[in-house]
Amino acid sequence: MSIKILETNIKGVCEIVHSPFTDERGLFLNIFRSENTPLSSIWSNRPIEQINLSKTLNIGTIRGMHMQKEPYSEAKLITCIKGKIFDVAVDLRSNSPTFGKWCKVILSPGLNNSIFIPEGCAHGFQTMENNCELIYVHSEKWKKEVETGVNCKDKNLDILWPISKMIMSERDMNLPFLNSYD
Repeated sequence: MSIKILETNIKGVCEIVHSPFTDERGLFLNIFRSENTPLSSIWSNRPIEQINLSKTLNIGTIRGMHMQKEPYSEAKLITCIKGKIFDVAVDLRSNSPTFGKWCKVILSPGLNNSIFIPEGCAHGFQTMENNCELIYVHSEKWKKEVETGVNCKDKNLDILWPISKMIMSERDMNLPFLNSYD
């Protein structure tokens, strides 16, 4: 089982393409193995503090753009295990040459891929099918008091969401715009 790492336009954000083992019984996909050289070079010595499952029922739903502030900033490894999503990372690292820029990766079980999002980048996604499920691996514990992000409809970001009918939480609709991001 090999892994291919594809860089994006944002330093540190990578698409990971897995080569699963398949036979007449089905498929086995290794999402994370600490000794796997290509993946361990990205994940480095970060701990795994959480593994979460997200289920989203309706097509067009947007979750994001979320992250945690220092000192609890976190890296994430996200894999879609059911459905299809338009996954987005926004660079919010003030010292980064790509601050305020975004990149996208289409994630689905058929593509056998994941996205790695480093500390300082916000994450969000839009479902492209009903009944999507994602597995998140986090390098930090969840701390409500340091949650932050940016508004996914911010015209300064100009994210080209694929589905115009957007379902969003009130919390996500009230995230700050980039020009007022702290």
